Amino acid sequence: MKIICQKSDLLASVNIALKAVPAKSTMPILECMVLEVKDDTIKLIANDMEIGIETLVKGQIIEPGNVALNAKLFSEIIRRLPDNDVTVETNASYQTTVTYEKAKFTISARSSEEFPELPKIEREHPVVLSQFTLKEVIRQTVFSISDNESNKIMTGELFEINKDQFRIASLDGHRISIRKVTLKEEYEPLKVIVPGKTLNEISKILSGEADSEVRMYFTGQHVLFEFDDTIMLSRLIEGQFYRIDQMLSGDYQTKITANKKELLSCIDRTTLLIKESEKKPVIVGISDTKMEMQMTSSIGSMDEEIDITKEGKDILIGFNPKFLIDALRVIDDEEVDIYLINPKAPCFIKDKDETYIYLILPVNFNAVR
Repeated sequence: MKIICQKSDLLASVNIALKAVPAKSTMPILECMVLEVKDDTIKLIANDMEIGIETLVKGQIIEPGNVALNAKLFSEIIRRLPDNDVTVETNASYQTTVTYEKAKFTISARSSEEFPELPKIEREHPVVLSQFTLKEVIRQTVFSISDNESNKIMTGELFEINKDQFRIASLDGHRISIRKVTLKEEYEPLKVIVPGKTLNEISKILSGEADSEVRMYFTGQHVLFEFDDTIMLSRLIEGQFYRIDQMLSGDYQTKITANKKELLSCIDRTTLLIKESEKKPVIVGISDTKMEMQMTSSIGSMDEEIDITKEGKDILIGFNPKFLIDALRVIDDEEVDIYLINPKAPCFIKDKDETYIYLILPVNFNAVR
């Protein structure tokens, strides 16, 4: 096998494939990426048994063939090369040379025969949306996925399609994040749970271009994302997602409208007084046309007011400031509406059309007024 590639083109494809290479595995072959050269295409393949990636590489084929290269070593070699043509060549004993200008690396590689193939997925009836939309809805929901592996359902996101409505939801026991988008076409009803790891990795690869499409194919066990010159295949999480609709109430006793940037900055300042070992709530007091933020910790205290528009009753309520910050950071609106019921009920941050909904549970506190 022998190919010649521009360093920048090869590195771009290597970085994509790396997303499916485990840092360490009980199966050493999984720490490799396969370089497959055949049928006029150069392809990099990686598979950690949960996520699989195939991506095409731009380059010139001198001789076809396959080889499994240690992914970390190969990527580091390519990354540190100067910007020029790179030649990758493998002999019959899988010794692989990487040549550029007047220098040459020689590394040991392996046969690709023992590398596990990606499951074959029928690419029919894709759900199509823009890369920008998918990247955005992941960004606006993935932060509230749980990292507790003992509850697998919470480590993934609900992908729900009903005709032309696409809803994405995540929760971790303290909050729920929901985004809704309208698709260009209508599709058969679908409900699956996609691992958060998969969504974090694909969001790093997607270009985010509004005029570039991503096609999603679903089976009973897998989801396949196809975009540009790359496919990413992932296992789905088995089980039923939580009935989040039962947790979404339209009732409220208090509604406030605030400038998002001002509100976010104020809450962010309260965290200056929190040590990592402390779990201190920000106490929110709402009355008339103002919202008062209070934070008291072992470091000190803070009290700040911002102007708001209020409907309904006054209320005093406490929140984990991080949860408020996470939600506000991903909202692009200039103003946000917050709906509250009482100090023990969740608050809702949502827009008029409910294209986004963030539910956050309050925390108990001892308030001194």
